[in-house]
Amino acid sequence: GHGNLGAMLLHEDTHCFAFLAGHESFAAAEGAIGIARTANKVRKEPLRVILNGLGKDAAQIISRINGFTYVKTDYDFATGELKVVETIPYSDGERAAVKCYGANDVLEGVAIMKAEGVEVSITGNSTNPTRFQHLVAGTYKKWAIENGKKYFSVASGGGTGRTLHPDNVAAGPASYGLTDSMGRMHGDAQFAGSSSVPAHVEMMGLIGAGNNPMVGMTVACAVAASQVNA
Repeated sequence: GHGNLGAMLLHEDTHCFAFLAGHESFAAAEGAIGIARTANKVRKEPLRVILNGLGKDAAQIISRINGFTYVKTDYDFATGELKVVETIPYSDGERAAVKCYGANDVLEGVAIMKAEGVEVSITGNSTNPTRFQHLVAGTYKKWAIENGKKYFSVASGGGTGRTLHPDNVAAGPASYGLTDSMGRMHGDAQFAGSSSVPAHVEMMGLIGAGNNPMVGMTVACAVAASQVNA
């Protein structure tokens, strides 16, 4: 699974890489920038990176703090139409190239995925009802299969070796097993993600490992090998 993921991030027919991230958005975004920076060393067309799976307020706050571009959308539930209401870049350069979306509902999250033409995504690992990453990925996966869209879904199991996280208190320990089960419903590859503690954020930005070091290292090794061969 990770080999296929690494290959897709380097292939030119993959254009958009989405982090369906919740509480780990800070860490995931730093890793996404690092992964994209590494992949772009051997890509002709830069890989686009978006964040999706957050509420609108959280998306704007995270955009402002991290210097991303906040994209405010409005979704019409009657027609299924998604409109971009406002786009606010909070910096210049590569960080502003990361688009951060907020959504009020699973259907709006899926509509964002369609609008961006996402080919690869990595989910976060919470099952809190307000964090609907797995549901967005699973619904988008169904649509992609039915419409001949190439889509590789990476799911965080989030259960192995984790302590009781505040995000999951409402669900209790069963949350871990539920997260893992939900991920296996749509995931082409499964992993246990890291958290958003400051040390991990710094590590992910420094070495570009992403929320899953195996992904970042797969990309880094593939790029290094191709550069040596070149």
